Amino acid sequence: MRIGVVTFPGSLDDRDAQRAVRFADAEPVALWHGDHDLQGVDAVVLPGGFSYGDYLRCGAIAARSAIMTEVIAAAEQGMPILGICNGFQMLTESHLLPGGLIRNEAGSFVCRDQLLRVESTSTTWTSGFSAGEEIIIPLKNGEGGYIADAVTIERLEGEGRVVFRYLGYNPNGSMNDIAGISNERGNVVGLMPHPEHAIEPGFGPDTADAMRSGVDGLRLFRSALESALAH
Repeated sequence: MRIGVVTFPGSLDDRDAQRAVRFADAEPVALWHGDHDLQGVDAVVLPGGFSYGDYLRCGAIAARSAIMTEVIAAAEQGMPILGICNGFQMLTESHLLPGGLIRNEAGSFVCRDQLLRVESTSTTWTSGFSAGEEIIIPLKNGEGGYIADAVTIERLEGEGRVVFRYLGYNPNGSMNDIAGISNERGNVVGLMPHPEHAIEPGFGPDTADAMRSGVDGLRLFRSALESALAH
């Protein structure tokens, strides 16, 4: 399986995402924001960072880049798309996912190992988890507060499209403690925490077992691979 990782001006986790893809035994493919070519990949990751310096709104300019025309079309055809942090912001700005992300409630940048609950395993990116499972994924953002109108929130909850939820502490004031959501089809997922930083023992978040032992993030990438192999 070939998974493309898009680099935008200001991306800083693109190489980490490529490495996570490699750890999941898939082939990472570097994609460039200014191209109209997905190079025949089977899935796409929109990585974290500060694309275009977060000008206007986080992800707003990146959502209108050349590559996103192809990403949107591919997503509508069912291609798995994962948006991480700034990538999640791009997905909302491009209307592949509803709602938006605003400045953290505390008004400051947050960086922490975050406890999450897996709410949905019916997406391409979470099929390798168990519903209700608690995982630890690093979080680092300044504009991670998820918001949407009441009708949208009700629809997301009712349709099982809240994929991850913050546990123990809501780090950014997201409505309903929402950490990640999916589209109706389940092939597009956006989340604020960074699974690419929890893939290798010794370099992941602290867990109850040992310091830096968390590897829960790797299963997002393996889920996509296993979903592709199943089809």
